[in-house]
Amino acid sequence: MKVYLGADHRGFNLKGKIKNWLSENKFSTDDLGAFSYDPNDDYPLFAEKVANSVSSDINKGLESRGIVICGSGVGVDIVANKFKHIRSGLALNLKQVAQARKDDDINVLSIPSDFMSEEAKEIVKIFLATPFSKEEKKIRRLKEIDEIENAKKF
Repeated sequence: MKVYLGADHRGFNLKGKIKNWLSENKFSTDDLGAFSYDPNDDYPLFAEKVANSVSSDINKGLESRGIVICGSGVGVDIVANKFKHIRSGLALNLKQVAQARKDDDINVLSIPSDFMSEEAKEIVKIFLATPFSKEEKKIRRLKEIDEIENAKKF
């Protein structure tokens, strides 16, 4: 499984730590930026690249996940959820991320760099290791989300 990474300046250092951990643990990664610290960069550009890459892989029948990072995590989460097939979740703690994977099959993880440091590695580990439960009611709910997404009522 490929893991796409993207972060703005506030998430830049944490992205580097996560990328190193993923490489050490033999995950295939694709860093989509930022590639240098720039206090004037904008998080939507990096979240877009990650979400678009995961969405494209899903369209091709490939499994991948995305990790997006900004100061609050909220901005990148909003951007990622604009893409078809993307279910991005804002990481709050280990238990919540495990539940988001198990119940909601999130495929993009939004990390708030201003509120996390070393625990981010454990959260990423849980995000990548926790399987979707495939319970009937969970599948039904994801189908309902797909129907809303496909209706484009707005």
